Amino acid sequence: MAGNPNRRTSNKKGAQVGSGGQRRRALKGKGPTPPAEMRKGHAKQRAAQLKARKQSNKPAQARRRPSSEMVVGRNPVLEALLGGVPATTLYVQQFIDSDDRVTDAVKAAMERGGIHLMEAPRAELDRMTNGLNHQGMVLQVPAYEYAHPDDLPAAAADRRELPLIVALDGVTDPRNLGAVVRSVTAFGGHGVVVPERRAAGMSAGAWKTSAGTAARTPVARATNLTRALQAYQKAGIQVVGLAADGEAELGDLDVLDGPVVIVIGSEGKGMSRLVSEVCDVRVRIPMPGTAESLNAGVAAGIVLYEASRARS
Repeated sequence: MAGNPNRRTSNKKGAQVGSGGQRRRALKGKGPTPPAEMRKGHAKQRAAQLKARKQSNKPAQARRRPSSEMVVGRNPVLEALLGGVPATTLYVQQFIDSDDRVTDAVKAAMERGGIHLMEAPRAELDRMTNGLNHQGMVLQVPAYEYAHPDDLPAAAADRRELPLIVALDGVTDPRNLGAVVRSVTAFGGHGVVVPERRAAGMSAGAWKTSAGTAARTPVARATNLTRALQAYQKAGIQVVGLAADGEAELGDLDVLDGPVVIVIGSEGKGMSRLVSEVCDVRVRIPMPGTAESLNAGVAAGIVLYEASRARS
């Protein structure tokens, strides 16, 4: 008996015409399984949340300090704004318990212009400041754009003047740096050079102490201060180092009316050995009193005044 040619010999169902690729779509997965820490209700997620809470409850002093481009607290923020410290954003905590400092800071930021005013929840300010006592106010300060040491003699040449530069060796207090910048501006200098490492930089504190003069007097950063001074010497600039045991006295110095870079060391240790050795002359400031040394800002002011007198 002949079989039916249309009879199906298998129970397997063939592809239907016009299925639109439904079977292909059904074979696609739903993506990789998220890690356990991201899966709601998972034990590892609960452990990660507990660890984060413990971290947020650590004492503020045990955490990483914020960067120097951030001013924290009501008084510091207000002083920075009134002192001309450059800023990009003023963050104010939402629903803050306002006082005169908050009002004055917001007013100062608005009057200066170019400063964004942002409201932020307390948790966000805590995160930005690494848990410091910000009192609901944080000021973001842009990173300072340092000049190159070669730019300072070039600036003097543009003004058709002989270079008058101050170099700081081992000065780590930003307020001293700001005071030196202010003195350089006051006595017609052309800039300040600081080492790239183990030295104060142009932080908000330095800006404030400079009383706004840092906007007009460049600060250059040298990768190696000794080599930068040697480059100045090759360009015909005398290198004068201040030292308590200097072989010359400031009043007897006869090079301040020419191209000169004045090197000032730290208050305690003075200049480093390598920097001291590269100086053309080491000079001392006579002090009849009982003080053993002067801070960098005061010493710079005295020598720059003498240089200004010699050039007038």
